[in-house]
Amino acid sequence: MTSAVEERPQPAEAPLTLDEPAPRVLGFWDQGAFWANLGVSLFAFSGAYTLLAPDENGRPTMSIVAGIVAMIVGTAVGGLMLGLAAAPGAITGKPAMVLLRGLFGARLSYVPTVLNIAQLIGWGTFELIVIADAARALYDGLPREVYVIVAGVLTTALTIWPLGSVRLLRRYVTAAVLVALVYFYVQLLREPLPDLTRGSWGGFWIGADAALAVSISWVPVAADYTRHARSARGAFGAAAIGYSVTQIFAYILGLLALALVAGDSGKVFDPFLHVALGVVFFAVFVLREADQSFANVYSTAVSIQNLVPKADRRVLTVTLGVLITGLALLLDIGDYASFLSLIGSVFVPMLGVLAADFFLGGGRRGWNTDRDAPSRWSMIVAWLAGFVTYQMIYPGAVGWWAAFWKDLQGAVGFTPQSWMSASLLSFLVAGLAALLAGRLARRSS
Repeated sequence: MTSAVEERPQPAEAPLTLDEPAPRVLGFWDQGAFWANLGVSLFAFSGAYTLLAPDENGRPTMSIVAGIVAMIVGTAVGGLMLGLAAAPGAITGKPAMVLLRGLFGARLSYVPTVLNIAQLIGWGTFELIVIADAARALYDGLPREVYVIVAGVLTTALTIWPLGSVRLLRRYVTAAVLVALVYFYVQLLREPLPDLTRGSWGGFWIGADAALAVSISWVPVAADYTRHARSARGAFGAAAIGYSVTQIFAYILGLLALALVAGDSGKVFDPFLHVALGVVFFAVFVLREADQSFANVYSTAVSIQNLVPKADRRVLTVTLGVLITGLALLLDIGDYASFLSLIGSVFVPMLGVLAADFFLGGGRRGWNTDRDAPSRWSMIVAWLAGFVTYQMIYPGAVGWWAAFWKDLQGAVGFTPQSWMSASLLSFLVAGLAALLAGRLARRSS
């Protein structure tokens, strides 16, 4: 005989505040389609040049073949990291930034929460810019501002019904995206490609870290969606496999298109539009890009709720939709590569700390995620150790910031080697530091 609680149907949509429980309604295929769609982004075309380790003048330093291999390695590792970030949400039913209350303590979790809000607003803004640029490539008869506003309105509408939007992707959008990918592969491979081996392999790990950073950008939001998952295993597999496979296919396509326009990233959409029916199939990519901006805006609202738990996500998402639309009207995409490197340096080591403490420490047995959870400064120290490791290996290209870390390299006599991956080493350093801190804490208690 079932209880009245068991018979009560779960709500079909995400809760409006953090005080309400999250319904477990997303199966493997719902999540797999969601992550697969996020893996296919117009950034894979417009930002493909970042995988070729561009120099200070924006010229690629690696060959297309080297860039493809670096991208596959970076994406595969990034997909596993994404799966690690997805599983705790399914296990605990908590969104990403609330989980960090258990890792760092309630008040200290506000630090990564604010950083996450900032990066998500940046990503959401960039997405609207890319959608507008791609839409103008399809039809330039309207001002760019019109496309930005339309994309902003569509993004905001999707955030009102987030779980319904995920189901919509599975039922209708994923198949259209896969058909478009296959069609463009057939068409672009029929074109006379230049020598794809021309160039070096010298920036291999820079390219791999750039690909990994795209995957990592979803790490601090993964649990916002997997808290609605029916199983942790399904959440891990859907995120790790669904996202990685489609990102690899999308970036290879982007690099082939870049080769066809002689490395001119400003013309990278041209090969798609110049083939037969290219406009029709490229329009599929443009329309579904809204799921990227939707995910960024929705997760920004959920992150804000870690600071203000009783805030209504509908009010937050509408406000954020207006904000990123306004920013997209004012900004451009020129600093994309630098933006990616800074994202990686912050969130790769944070994931190292989270994975170590949750899966190998005491997190799986039960973190304290209440609003009064005590501060855990040792985990902040472990996170900072990983962050410093990343910056010392690859300080990025933001003028004054990079200069500071290069001066520090010189002061301590450290020279980064070509085999060093900033992402992998910072993840390992942060994880090992977290394990050591946890062991010391248990001994002293």
